[in-house]
Amino acid sequence: MIDRLLGRERLKKRIAELEEERDDAVARMEAEEERRAEAARKRQAAEKRVNELETRITELEDRLERAQQREADADAGVEFRGTEALRPGRRDEVLARLRSVETAPEGALSAFVAHGGDVPEAVTDALGERASLVRRAAPTLVYVDDAGLVSCALEPPIDPEPFCEWSDGFRVEEGWFRPTGRFAFGLARSDTFGLGVYESDERVAMQTVRTDVMDEHDKGGFSQARYERLREEQIDEHLDECREALAGLPADLDHVVLVGETGIVKRLAEHADYTASSDATGKPEAALAEAFSGFWTARLRLI
Repeated sequence: MIDRLLGRERLKKRIAELEEERDDAVARMEAEEERRAEAARKRQAAEKRVNELETRITELEDRLERAQQREADADAGVEFRGTEALRPGRRDEVLARLRSVETAPEGALSAFVAHGGDVPEAVTDALGERASLVRRAAPTLVYVDDAGLVSCALEPPIDPEPFCEWSDGFRVEEGWFRPTGRFAFGLARSDTFGLGVYESDERVAMQTVRTDVMDEHDKGGFSQARYERLREEQIDEHLDECREALAGLPADLDHVVLVGETGIVKRLAEHADYTASSDATGKPEAALAEAFSGFWTARLRLI
């Protein structure tokens, strides 16, 4: 009997030891999981901050470059004679006028200057000190005739490859300014996504994604770190749905245009041929229509 009692006592002791080891192992596992979760949160927060800073740096560099160019232009005493945003109707009217210009051979100069690109010597020769305005307007098309009747910079929605040529008329291609062919156009925001397939300016198919993403009003009792982690997870899920929609586009499209929030568009840019920022908001279909109209607006600057 005593042996049995002693045997049970040893078993109870061993059970207690094993339970203690188990509890220690569980505590270490939970601590490791918490450490990994905290590291993941910090990494996500750091990646988000890096994206925000990269976007901000790009914006500030662009502002600095333009400010420096304005100062240089002011020192030279040159300014644009006027500027105008050309919505579709007005845009087509201006393009028709440019196409109507006829000159002697080598009398009409057409060029495209990319952002940060060099201004061609022919443009500098034609515009003189006013060529500095082209650098400020870039990326832009430049149209100048040898009589000085036409002298303007026209920023197109779709940038062509840089070129510079004299001819007997201006080079004005439809695809730079108007929706042509069969293509996809999408608007991407952190909580809204609209994607249409178009034939010229007619939308023939559409799909949308709308995700409830937390904002400051939804923060409630969450800590700042937990709120940011949950919000970023929701955005990641939203972007996964956006990528799925983009990956499922027809293979016969001429190109894909994606506009929207700079940071969001940047994360989806691998699926697009052309990207741009857009502040269009609201329900996906209405926001997509607004963004579409805004994208196909050209900016005219008189030199």
